[in-house]
Amino acid sequence: MSETSNIAIIIPAAGASSRLGSPKQLLKWRDTNLLTHCLQTASSAACKEIFLVLGAHKDEIREQLPANNAIILENPNWELGLGSSIALAMKQIITSSHKIEAALIMLPDQPLVDSGFLKKMLQTFIPGHEQIIASVYEDGRIGVPAMFDKTYFKELSALRDDKGARQLITEHLNKVTAIPGEGKLKDIDTREAYETLYRANHQ
Repeated sequence: MSETSNIAIIIPAAGASSRLGSPKQLLKWRDTNLLTHCLQTASSAACKEIFLVLGAHKDEIREQLPANNAIILENPNWELGLGSSIALAMKQIITSSHKIEAALIMLPDQPLVDSGFLKKMLQTFIPGHEQIIASVYEDGRIGVPAMFDKTYFKELSALRDDKGARQLITEHLNKVTAIPGEGKLKDIDTREAYETLYRANHQ
């Protein structure tokens, strides 16, 4: 599919990062922070709209965000988990004036996901085929980044818990096209994981 097609990107960044003790979104990465790096990667994919969902630490994060083309949403129910942030963005997409064909969900704590990986997902997507394009982790799990045809928008807008989009992927495995993660799906969930990944990618 063409990179200029009507695709929306959702970046759920509303979590409290309780295990790290400080906002994960603002951890240093290259010459900026994890969230800004994620926004830059999303922008390089040339999609129609980018929705950034904030919750915990929203004021602190807003202060450190440079000007960008994302539509910022605030999730008052962020404590309900990732699903609630995805649902909030999906409701905006459903009512968008653009005829959005698919939604691509990516996370700010996967900094190795680059524009090339996103473009591979976009090129794999065929509108009107009820596709889900999902990423395959090294342990065989299937998850995000993931791209959902508009067929699934209503189900995504009804997510509530912390399972996020993975639950939907599992329920529709027969519609999933899997993209190998190629070592890029490194999540940052702890301070140790962050420091290890940072050292390995900053010379």
